[in-house]
Amino acid sequence: MKRAGKQTLIFQNPPAILSSSAVVGPKEGEGPLKKTFDLVMKDTLCGEKSWEKAECKILQEAVKIALNKVDLKPEQVDFLLAGDLLNQTISANYAARQLAIPFLGLYGACSTMIESMILGSVLVDGGYADTVVAAASSHHDTAERQYRFPSELGVQRPLTAQWTVTGAGACLIAKGSGGPRITSATIGKVIDLGIKDQNDMGSAMAPAAVDTITQHFQDTGHSMDDFDLIITGDLASLGKALAQQLLERQGYLPGDKYSDCGILIFDPTQDTHAGGSGCACSAVVTCGYLMQNIRSGRYKRMMVIGTGALLSPVSLLQGESIPGIAHGIVIENENGYRDQKEM
Repeated sequence: MKRAGKQTLIFQNPPAILSSSAVVGPKEGEGPLKKTFDLVMKDTLCGEKSWEKAECKILQEAVKIALNKVDLKPEQVDFLLAGDLLNQTISANYAARQLAIPFLGLYGACSTMIESMILGSVLVDGGYADTVVAAASSHHDTAERQYRFPSELGVQRPLTAQWTVTGAGACLIAKGSGGPRITSATIGKVIDLGIKDQNDMGSAMAPAAVDTITQHFQDTGHSMDDFDLIITGDLASLGKALAQQLLERQGYLPGDKYSDCGILIFDPTQDTHAGGSGCACSAVVTCGYLMQNIRSGRYKRMMVIGTGALLSPVSLLQGESIPGIAHGIVIENENGYRDQKEM
C-alpha cells in the first residue's frame, strides 16, 4: 500500500471481493432492485420481539450468506468489521457475539459500509489478514425511534425527508484473485456548512461527498472519464442535485456517470419522499446491484462514496449543525483494466 496525494491509499496488492450479500426488508424488496437482493424478509420484525433484535438478525444473515457463497465458516474469517446507526452500535455488537469472529465495531453513520471496506482492504493488503468480512446494517423503525419520532406516533414527514433502509450488506474481502478488486480508497474529511435540518440530511452530506470525489481526482490524476460509474451512498434526490451543482462549479461534469444509491433503491411510487438513507442503503446496493454489474462486466471501474451525517439526538437538541463525512473506494472488474498512471 502507498499514499497518493493527501488522502488516498493505493493498494499494491489489491484485495478481492470474493463474495457479497444483501438482505433487505419488505419495502426494499418491492423496489426496482429487488432481483439483486439475496434475501427479502417477510416483515420488519423478522420473527423477533423488537426492531433492534430484527436488525441484528438481518446483519447476521447477511454475513452468513456471504460466507456460504464461498463455503467458508465464521471461524475461518480473520476479522469482522461492522457497524450500524444505533447507540453503541448494538446491532453489530450483538451480531458479532453470535458469529464469534474477531470484531472491530465501526461508526461512520451511513458511510460505515465503505469505511469497513477500506479498513478491511488495508488489513488484507498489508498482510495482517487473509480474510475480512465488512458489513453494515440499518432499520427504518430503529432509526426513526432513535433519531426522529417513534413510528407509532405517526408524525408527518416533510418531503425533504429520506426513508432509512431496512437491511444489511456484507462482503468477504480476501487476498488473491476470484472477484472484483478494491484498488484504491480516499478517506474523507468532516465537512460542515451549517445545515441543521435533520429532515434534509442529503444536503448536509453533499459537500463532503464532493470534497472526497474531487480530492480523489487531485490525488490520483483520475477524472470522470476514467470511471464507468461514480455513485454516492445516500444523498437522495436533494443531496444528489446539490452535489451535481457543486461538482459543476469546480469544472466537473458528472452527467449520466453519476448516480446515488438512495435514488436507485426505491421507486418514486413507494412514497419515500427524497429517497433512501441509512447504513444499509449503500451496503445493500453495493453488495447486491453494484457487485452484480461489475462481475458481469457492465462496469469495469467504479467509485463508491459512502456518505454519513454525523449527528446525534443530543447534538440536535443542543442546536448543533450536522457534520458530513464521505469515504470513497474504487472497485475494478477482475478482468478489467488497471490504471498505469504515476501516482
